[in-house]
Amino acid sequence: MADFREKVRELIRLLPEVERREGEPMCGHTSFRIGGRAALMLLPRSAEELERSFACCRKLGVAPLIIGNGTNLLVEEGELELAVIKTHGGLEGVRLLNGTEIEAESGALLARIAVFAMEHSLTGLEFAHGIPGSVGGAAVMNAGAYGGEMKDVIVRTLALDEQGREFTLTGAEHDFSYRHSAFTGGDVVLKTVIRLEKGDGAAIRGRMEELMAKRRASQPLNYPSAGSTFKRPAGGYAAALIDEAGLKGYRVGGAMVSEKHAGFVINAGGATFDDVLAVMEHVRETVFRRSGIELEPEVRIIRGRS
Repeated sequence: MADFREKVRELIRLLPEVERREGEPMCGHTSFRIGGRAALMLLPRSAEELERSFACCRKLGVAPLIIGNGTNLLVEEGELELAVIKTHGGLEGVRLLNGTEIEAESGALLARIAVFAMEHSLTGLEFAHGIPGSVGGAAVMNAGAYGGEMKDVIVRTLALDEQGREFTLTGAEHDFSYRHSAFTGGDVVLKTVIRLEKGDGAAIRGRMEELMAKRRASQPLNYPSAGSTFKRPAGGYAAALIDEAGLKGYRVGGAMVSEKHAGFVINAGGATFDDVLAVMEHVRETVFRRSGIELEPEVRIIRGRS
């Protein structure tokens, strides 16, 4: 830990222009509302600040945790050896490039971009209206809902590779598939371009409201969670397998399988990192024992203690 603290001090010295927070509680930056204190959080306000932050981390041998809105993260508690770079709050630019293309910086929320599209009578992004994450994370994991995915609309993405070099992916180069893209764990999305089609603004608004009503009716939106806890297995649905195993309402401490939607593990009140992990592990073991299907977490599990 002492060596890491020294690296944090050096990062602070090298990045005087970048907003920073030391000992920042991650519970305030994740939708699970769980997480310990990150040694350092950097909040760049431009692509240039992000690139410089990333370069300085790399120079010091620190692998930064890049987050947007923290909606798919389960973060360990305690004092964490983490240098976090958060894009949401700073890199949120959204602009119309031409009649049908929208350029969005990585920290811009999908919900905001969907509303921006509606305001310009552009259709194709309605499915994203209720997804709480940022577009950078959505591009990396090919986020989707209600029959739509980012692969349907993203046409170009500017990113940094693990060495801090800029590169651009276009079209099929993204290699999108279910919750997968060509981006590696070390790549950092800077901005992406979404191509939509002209449509009727009122119809677009109606579809967005319809999908939001479906979410409210079927998902436990009144509890902290990270959305769908497990990826969809081949030939089935995680929620159905969990429900069939009789696991709705299964609870460890403050973590519980939602009684409203079995695909969600929720923070029902005071849940800890270990509580959530225990529920997830029990669900995986039970489903595998009953069906032979091994569920894979969709939630990113972040540890940061020595």
